[in-house]
Amino acid sequence: MSVRSLIVSLLLAFALAGPAAAHAEVSASPVAPGDGFKKVSTLVKLPDFIPGLGVLYVDPATLPVGPFLAYDRDGRLVSTIYMVPLDELEAHKSLGNLSVGSPARGRPVDHVEVHFNAGHPGVDRPHYHVILWYVSPDEAASLK
Repeated sequence: MSVRSLIVSLLLAFALAGPAAAHAEVSASPVAPGDGFKKVSTLVKLPDFIPGLGVLYVDPATLPVGPFLAYDRDGRLVSTIYMVPLDELEAHKSLGNLSVGSPARGRPVDHVEVHFNAGHPGVDRPHYHVILWYVSPDEAASLK
């Protein structure tokens, strides 16, 4: 299976699973989401707020894939991000049983985006960001 096929499969799985997983409303939280999550900017040299993504939290035990929970400037959870290393996709590794983190449980997914990234602090090898957005494309685009 090609990397492209794997990404399409990931997109479909996340898009279909999002609304079906809805079982509880999640309130805004301007603080760390718990469950071992830490603010990414306290773990690696990145700004507190990353334009286009927001304020990120991750459980360090889940690196490099995550989930990373992204909050807007008002402390509202806006997305869950997975950072999937390209070499793992090319090696046809299974990515089953990915969690979303308790603050994201119950959130219906509005849309999904996939972006290539050559590497950055925290995930320094080439990877794809698979982003499950809980807000509209316009709201996601406004994270500047």
